[in-house]
Amino acid sequence: MDYVERVFEAVKKRNPGEAEFHQAVNEVLNSLRPVIAKHPEYEKAGLIERLVEPERQIIFRIPWQDDQGKVHVNRGFRVQFNSAIGPYKGGIRFHPSVYLGIIKFLGFEQVFKNSLTGLMMGGGKGGSDFDPKGKSDSEIMRFCQQFMNELFRHIGADTDVPAGDIGVGGREVGYMFGQWKKLTNLFNGVLTGKGLSFGGSLARTQATGYGCVYFADEMLKDLKTSFDGKSVVISGSGNVAIYAHEKVTQLGGKVVAMSDSNGFVHDPEGIDLATVKRLKEVEFKRIKEYVSAFPRATYTEGCFGIWNTKCDVALPCATQNELEGMAAETLVKNGCIAVAEGANMPSTPEAVEIFLAAGVSFGPGKAANAGGVSTSGLEMAQDSQRESWTFEEVDMKLHRIMVNIHSAAKNAAAEYGTPGNLVNGANIAGFIKVASAMMAQGLV
Repeated sequence: MDYVERVFEAVKKRNPGEAEFHQAVNEVLNSLRPVIAKHPEYEKAGLIERLVEPERQIIFRIPWQDDQGKVHVNRGFRVQFNSAIGPYKGGIRFHPSVYLGIIKFLGFEQVFKNSLTGLMMGGGKGGSDFDPKGKSDSEIMRFCQQFMNELFRHIGADTDVPAGDIGVGGREVGYMFGQWKKLTNLFNGVLTGKGLSFGGSLARTQATGYGCVYFADEMLKDLKTSFDGKSVVISGSGNVAIYAHEKVTQLGGKVVAMSDSNGFVHDPEGIDLATVKRLKEVEFKRIKEYVSAFPRATYTEGCFGIWNTKCDVALPCATQNELEGMAAETLVKNGCIAVAEGANMPSTPEAVEIFLAAGVSFGPGKAANAGGVSTSGLEMAQDSQRESWTFEEVDMKLHRIMVNIHSAAKNAAAEYGTPGNLVNGANIAGFIKVASAMMAQGLV
């Protein structure tokens, strides 16, 4: 059993039942084998053992009252994974599926994603098993305030800077920031994704979706083509999916299918973005209502079936492990040439292997999904300088970051013997910067 295998076996033993975390660690460590082989000093320093163990894991109780006065108790998490290259940075997720293993998987991925951006940000993640669906604004506010009553002890503008994630948007960030300010008597960039009137950044809302498409556009350039005239399938219909659609359309592509957790719509003439925005951002309705406005479209129950839709480019933008092996085979059979992950680890290991074996250009989430945290980093910079940049300035910086991430992943893949494999390339490029910082800082 070699060094990598020993470390992974120890991870499974120490973290039982955390399948998503195991999956993320296994993928990264296998990619790093040639780098580790080249640097025997990493094993002597226990670098990989330290890399896979969070620096700090915080679990706390969140009691809150609903509008009827009934008391509920949820569990909150913050995993501060690695601070070698900057303060911990990563979103907060509110969803019933949240447990420690999910947060650790997301925090581990965040370490490499943040490193790839080139900005000074370490990796962390947080959340709660609270379900915001069906809750009133007052209930959301009370929960967010109770959540921050504990979290405030562990975060700070130069320590740990959370943001939004699934179930946490501008409303929730605003409530949390207000409570932070009250508890600490400080006004600084402790949270990103804030409202524009109190330190937020233009283009932050669009950033993850735009960034995914910017990365995919670089992938298509390597294939000597572009989005122009391409049919595109985007899973999800939330923030990431909506703005991925917007940027695809700007670049000449046609989005033919989108989904939510109940099912998906297929519109061969192109999904009308204004209608999706109205349904999801204004009326908070399900995607099936799209067919009421456009009878030419069809709605199908079951969100995973979206991958049966013929397309040139697929952008999974919903959640982890949504695109499985059978779906990957269908996409390959139907002529899909590129897949870029707008969500965190939406493709299963089997699906990734199928794409790579078939020669489909594949952009992993820790690279293609990095637009959101990149713009969060830009928001941090604006807050520190007490400045506000224009939408165009932020978008330009975001575009440049995504182009650089693609270039770094592409070059690292080629240097370490797997040209074109952006999974290996992203893992290696993200790791090298973190590893160098950890070695330089000693045993901490």
